[in-house]
Amino acid sequence: MSAVLFIEQVLNGLQLGVMLFLMAAGLTLIFGVMGLINLAHGSLYMVGAFAAAAVAGATGSFLLALMASLAAAAAAGAVVEVLVIRRLYARDHLDQVLATFALILIFSEGTRWIFGSFPLFLDIPAVLSGPVTLPGGIAYPKYRLAIILAGLAVAGGLYLLITRTRIGIQIRAGEADREMIAALGVDISKLYTLVFALGAALAGFAGALVGAIQSVQVGMGEPVLILAFVVIVIGGIGSIKGAFVGALLVGMTDTLGRFLLPGLFGLMMDPSAATTVGSALASMLIYVLMALVLLVRPTGLYGTA
Repeated sequence: MSAVLFIEQVLNGLQLGVMLFLMAAGLTLIFGVMGLINLAHGSLYMVGAFAAAAVAGATGSFLLALMASLAAAAAAGAVVEVLVIRRLYARDHLDQVLATFALILIFSEGTRWIFGSFPLFLDIPAVLSGPVTLPGGIAYPKYRLAIILAGLAVAGGLYLLITRTRIGIQIRAGEADREMIAALGVDISKLYTLVFALGAALAGFAGALVGAIQSVQVGMGEPVLILAFVVIVIGGIGSIKGAFVGALLVGMTDTLGRFLLPGLFGLMMDPSAATTVGSALASMLIYVLMALVLLVRPTGLYGTA
């Protein structure tokens, strides 16, 4: 195994990690502030991807496609919060799970009705196509590097929003004691709608970014949603810092596990069998990581009781 190949896989793990952070940040904000289990978060990821693909196909502009993904996902999130989610805050988690699962079916069939059953394709912009040479002679795709930089920029902006702005203070206060900030005159309904729209926009942005390196299709958000739940359990529910650290851990663990384990088992058994066994174990690694973290810190790395 060459050092160059290993570093490329580390960068792939970082790219997966920042994409998962965009999903998990919105999910952990929604759960932390509202106490809501939102299974439909992956559908908002899908909405962003389809909006980006449609706008890019109509205009040829990738920048407009990204803006459309943010707007479409935020608008869909705000509408869903006002019409459906607002009625679930006082209900138990089982009702929330059932209602948001129904939203998955509605979004999936609605998307299939509008765009059809065939996948769409979002082209990588010309300026980001091809590889870039990094220090050490490492050739890495420009677009994947752009995803890493965009994810880190969003993480920094979200940190500043939460810690340095008035709305961020309200979000943190709402997470700690929603009744108190309502008594102090904060419109809790508007705050909830804003938080839900923000989380939806982050998910839609992630869907648009990933849509250029894989096909855009119905149901594409559910596998990512499972990983995002693993991320917030590892990082701690309600913690943006935890979501960031957990996303990087999951991204690195999944990518390096799939890269290293087949080769490791190839030294001990038949290469064809080693690939199957190694790949199967690699897919389990993130859940092993989650179990180990919960054994040591039941609330996650940065979560609170």
